[in-house]
Amino acid sequence: MATAGKVIKCKAAVAWEAGKPLSIEEVEVAPPQAMEVRVKILYTSLCHTDVYFWEAKGQTPVFPRIFGHEAGGIIESVGEGVTDVAPGDHVLPVFTGECKECPHCKSAESNMCDLLRINTDRGVMIGDGKSRFSINGKPIYHFVGTSTFSEYTVMHVGCVAKINPEAPLDKVCVLSCGISTGLGATINVAKPPKGSTVAIFGLGAVGLAAAEGARIAGASRIIGVDLNPSRFEEARKFGCTEFVNPKDHNKPVQQVLADMTNGGVDRSVECTGNINAMIQAFECVHDGWGVAVLVGVPHKDAEFKTHPMNFLNERTLKGTFFGNYKPRTDLPNVVELYMKKELEVEKFITHSVPFTEINKAFDLMAKGEGIRCIIRMEN
Repeated sequence: MATAGKVIKCKAAVAWEAGKPLSIEEVEVAPPQAMEVRVKILYTSLCHTDVYFWEAKGQTPVFPRIFGHEAGGIIESVGEGVTDVAPGDHVLPVFTGECKECPHCKSAESNMCDLLRINTDRGVMIGDGKSRFSINGKPIYHFVGTSTFSEYTVMHVGCVAKINPEAPLDKVCVLSCGISTGLGATINVAKPPKGSTVAIFGLGAVGLAAAEGARIAGASRIIGVDLNPSRFEEARKFGCTEFVNPKDHNKPVQQVLADMTNGGVDRSVECTGNINAMIQAFECVHDGWGVAVLVGVPHKDAEFKTHPMNFLNERTLKGTFFGNYKPRTDLPNVVELYMKKELEVEKFITHSVPFTEINKAFDLMAKGEGIRCIIRMEN
C-alpha cells in the first residue's frame, strides 16, 4: 500500500484522563517496526475491561491512552521479519499473544505466552519501549498491545490472528475477546459431556458465551445464576433452560442448585469475578465428577476459601485465561465455527454506533443495556 513506511494521520478516540469521555483526535501512527504490523481497524466493540481501566479506580492510571481491544481489521503494512501475515489479510487483534517460541506456546496445554501475555500497565511497544501513537510529537499510550479505538493501530505480529477473509468483520470482531473467553471456558476447559447439567454464574457477555458453549456441547440443562432477573429472558436465546436468582432464596445458592440437580451440577462456569460466586460455583458441583471453571477476574485482595473435603470428595476446580485458546492457532477455527453456523454470533450484538459516537457505547454499558455494541470506524 502507498502508506507503507510512512506516518499515517487518522482519527482516534483518546482518553486524556480517567473516567472522562473519550475525545476524537487526529493522531499520528508510526510505521510498524520489526515483528510489528499496522492494521486498519474497520469495526471494534466495547468490552468491560476497557471500561475498568478507563475508570482506573484500582489500577495504575496510564494516560493519555487509546483503549480498545475487541476488533476486526485489515493489515495495512508489516515490519521487518514478519512472514505470517501480509498487507490485505483480515485479522482479529488479541489482547494477549502467541509468540510460538516460548515454553507456553510450545505446550499443548497452555496459551499463556511468556512474551506477549496481557500486561495492562504497559503503554508502549515491547520492541523498543516506545509508543507508535503521537499528537504534536507527544506520545499517546497503547492499551494491552491493541488500542483498537483508532482507525489505524500498530501491534506485535503475535497479537493478530489471521482469519478467513469471507468472514464478516462486523460480526466476528466480537470473537477477539469476551465471546471466545466464555465459549472456550466451557468447550475447552469444563468439557461438559452430552446430556450433562451446567450452571453458569453471571449472564453478561462472557457468561452468555459460556452458555452458548454448553448449548453447542449438548448439555441437557443449562442453569443461569444472576442477581439481575431482567437478563433471564435474553439468556434463553443462548441455551439457558432454567434460572436462579440467589436473592429469591434463604439458603446458599450452592444448596439450591444441589437440590435442583440431585446432588449438584456436572459442570459450572463462573463469569462474575465475585469471590463468593467463585466459591459457590465450586461448591455446587457434584461430588465424584463435578468440575468448576473460574473465568471472572477477582478483586486483588480476594481469597478463595472452601473446605478441603470438597476436593477430597472428587470435585475439580480449574481456572482459564482467554478460554484456553491460543490466539493465532485457535481463533481462526472459532471463526470457522461461526461460518459453519454452529456458533451464533449475531445474538451477542445488540447495538451499533458510528465511531464519532463511541461514548454512547460507554453509556450503554454503564446502564447495563445490551450485550455488545459494535463501533463502526467508517460510518
